Amino acid sequence: MPDCCGPATVVHDDRLVAYDFGPGHPMSPLRVDLTVRLAAELGVLGPADGGDGGAPSPAPGRVRLVPAPVADDDRLATVHSRAYIEAVRRHDRAADASAHPTDPPDLTAYGLGTEDNPAFAHMHEATAHVVGATVEACRQVWSGESLHSANITGGLHHAMPDRASGFCVYNDVAVGIAWLLEQGVERVAYVDVDAHHGDGVEACFAGDPRVLTISLHESGEHLFPGTGRPGDVGGPGAEGYAVNVALPPGTRDAGWLRAFDAVVPELLREFGPQVLVTQHGCDSHADDPLAHLALSVEGQRAAALALHDLAHELCGGRWVATGGGGYSIVEVVPRTWTHLLATVGGRPLDPTVPTPPRWRAHVEAAYAVEPPATLGDLGGDPGGDPGSDPGGGLLEGEKGPRDTRPVFRPWSAGYDPGDDLDRSVHATRTVVFPLHGLDPLAW
Repeated sequence: MPDCCGPATVVHDDRLVAYDFGPGHPMSPLRVDLTVRLAAELGVLGPADGGDGGAPSPAPGRVRLVPAPVADDDRLATVHSRAYIEAVRRHDRAADASAHPTDPPDLTAYGLGTEDNPAFAHMHEATAHVVGATVEACRQVWSGESLHSANITGGLHHAMPDRASGFCVYNDVAVGIAWLLEQGVERVAYVDVDAHHGDGVEACFAGDPRVLTISLHESGEHLFPGTGRPGDVGGPGAEGYAVNVALPPGTRDAGWLRAFDAVVPELLREFGPQVLVTQHGCDSHADDPLAHLALSVEGQRAAALALHDLAHELCGGRWVATGGGGYSIVEVVPRTWTHLLATVGGRPLDPTVPTPPRWRAHVEAAYAVEPPATLGDLGGDPGGDPGSDPGGGLLEGEKGPRDTRPVFRPWSAGYDPGDDLDRSVHATRTVVFPLHGLDPLAW
C-alpha cells in the first residue's frame, strides 16, 4: 500500500451505541464498543478532536477521532421520504409521552416493529446520529481535512427511501453519497463487501450514472434480501452502473478475492471515481451466524487493503469507509474493523500479532467467553485457507518484510466454466462489462 496516506479520521463518539434494537438482537452495539477498545489498545486511534479542530496531530498511523453530528430532517430527506421520517419521529413521541402514555403507532407499513427491525426508544435520533457520522466522514474527505475517514457504526445499506429493512432504519451511506453529489462531485464509486446485497444504496442511485455501485455478496437464492443478481444492472439511462457479483455459499478467501480481482479494479478504472465510498460488513466470515460465506479475517483485511490502494490509484486517496453487518460479535467484528481502521490510518496491522492482554481480560470478564488470541485466523500462513489457490493478482504481495494476504488464482489466469464461482463472476462480466465498453472475455 502507498507509504504516505495523509491525515485520517474516524467519526465516532460513545453515543452512537444508542443504535440498539435490544437484547438478543443480532446487531448488538457491543461489536462497536469492542472494536474501539481493541483499536485503542493497539494504538490505532489517536487523540480525540474536541470539535474545534485544534486537537494535536496523532502519531503516524493513528486515526484521529472526530465527533459525530446528528443529521437533521432536511439532510435525511435527500434520500428518505418525509412521510417515513415523520413515522419514525411519531414513534419516538409516543414512547416519550410519559405523562399521558399513548399506544405506539403501527409502523409495519414502514418496515418497523418487526422481528428484524423492532422499534426502540429514541430511534430517530440514534439512527440520524449514524447518518450524521457518515456525512461528516464524507465532508472530512471532500473538504480535504482528511484523506481517509471512517464511520464503523455506519454501513446501514438496506434502508430504503420509504421503509426500514435488514436492521437498517435510515441509509447513512446513501445520504452521504447524496451529500457528495450536492457538493459537485461528478463520479462516486460505492463498493460493498458485506455478505448481503447492498440493495438500499443500489436502489437510491439505480438511475444515476454519477454513482457506480458494486456489491459482492452471497447469492440472493440463499440469503436476505434475495436480490442482487448479475442481470440487475441499474435503471434507464444508467445501465451498467449497478454491478452485482452473486457468490455461491461456502466461498472462501481465494474465491472471494478472485471474484473481486475479476470485477472491481477494471470497472473502477474505467469509471474514474473522484471519491471511493466502501461498506465493510464482515458477515462474510466463516464464523458469522447469519450468512454462509467462509472468509477469514485475513481475507477481509485483504479487501480493505485493496480498496485503500484503489482509492490512491484512482481518487487521489479520497476514501470514505463504513462498517456494516457482522454478527460474530467477539471473535470477528472487532478484529476485522480494527484492521480496517489501521488501513485507514495507513499502517496495517500484522494478523499474527497477539490481541492485547487488557482487551482479552475485558472480554473474559464482561462476556465470559474466550477471546481470539491473535489479530488473524491463519497463523501467518497466507495459504492457510484450504480454498486458496497459488497465484498472483491485485491483492498478492504487500510491501514490507512479510506477506500476510491470502493467495488466490487471479482472473487473468483463465476462466473455468466448470467452477460455480467462475460461472457467477463470468455472468456479471458478460452483462456489465460491454455496457462500459469493456471486453468480458479479455484477461
